[in-house]
Amino acid sequence: MPSSLSSRASPAHQGRVFGSPWAGVYATHIESARHFGRHWHAVYGVGLIEHGAQSSASGRGHVDAYAGDVIMCNPGEVHDGRPLGGPSRRWRMLYFEPAVIASMVADSPHSPDTLQDIELTYPVTQDVRLRTALQRLLDRLQQWDAGAGRSGADALACEESLVHACALLLHRHAALPVTQSQASSPTSPSYSLLELHRARDHLAADLLAPPTLTELAHAAGLSKFQLLRRFEKAFGLTPHAWLLQQRAERARSLIRSGAGLAQTAAACGFADQSHMTRLFARQFGFTPGAWQQAMGKSSYPSAGRIPLQ
Repeated sequence: MPSSLSSRASPAHQGRVFGSPWAGVYATHIESARHFGRHWHAVYGVGLIEHGAQSSASGRGHVDAYAGDVIMCNPGEVHDGRPLGGPSRRWRMLYFEPAVIASMVADSPHSPDTLQDIELTYPVTQDVRLRTALQRLLDRLQQWDAGAGRSGADALACEESLVHACALLLHRHAALPVTQSQASSPTSPSYSLLELHRARDHLAADLLAPPTLTELAHAAGLSKFQLLRRFEKAFGLTPHAWLLQQRAERARSLIRSGAGLAQTAAACGFADQSHMTRLFARQFGFTPGAWQQAMGKSSYPSAGRIPLQ
C-alpha cells in the first residue's frame, strides 16, 4: 500500500507519496485542511485539484484554484496554500527533477541547453488536454506503486504518459528564463539577481556550517540590510528560512539514494531526526519515513538517464 503520514499527524491532514519507475519522479495524493506556509521545492510540480479549492501565493502573485484546475510550480518558486470556501481540499501532484524534461521530450521546441531552466508560465490553468494527460499519468503511477509484481511493460506505460504530459507542458505552458544579460541590465528590476544568486550559492555550499549574514552580504556586494531585503524579495524567503528548506531538499535526495534517516539528519545539519521529520513533513506533506518507503520501490534508473531512442 502507498506510504502514509504518521498516526501522530493531524486528522485534518492525510498525505500519501508514491514512487515511480525512476528516481527523479514521484507523486503525492493529499487531502488537507492545513495552511501550508511559504516554502519551495527543488523540483517541478504539476498537479490537479480534485475536490474543494485552494488560495495561494505564487511566483506570479496571488492565485485561486478550483476542482478540475491544473496547478504548477517551478523549482525554487516560493508558494503557500490554504483551503478556499471550505474546510479542506484534495489534490494530486507530480514532482520531477529538471533533467526529466530534457530527457523525456526529444521534440521540444527549445534547445537542450535551456531545457533544464525552463519556466512553467502560470500557477493555475484550465487546460483540459493537460488535465487528462496528468490524470492518466498519476493513475498509472499509483497503480505501479501499488503493484506487487512490476514489469517492464508497466514502466513503459508510465513512461509514455510522462512523455505525453511533459510535451504538453513544454508546448503550451513553458517559457525560456531571463537571460544573464537581461538580469544584469541596469534598466531591469532584476539587475541584482546575479549577485543574489552568488550569495544563495554560498549559503547552499555548506549546510553544516553556513556563512554568516556578513559573509553573505560581502558575497553579494551589499550591506546586510540590503541583502535581507533583496534576498527575500528575489527568493520569497529570508536566508535562514531558505537554508532550512535547502536542508530538507538535501535530506530528500539522500534518503532517495538509500541513506538512513538518522544518518541523513546529521548530514543535513538537523539537530536530530525528529527535527528533520518536522521540517520535512511541513515542506513536502509527508514524513521522511514515508518517502523512504516509497523510494524503496523505485528499482528502475533515474528518468534523467532513460534512453528514448
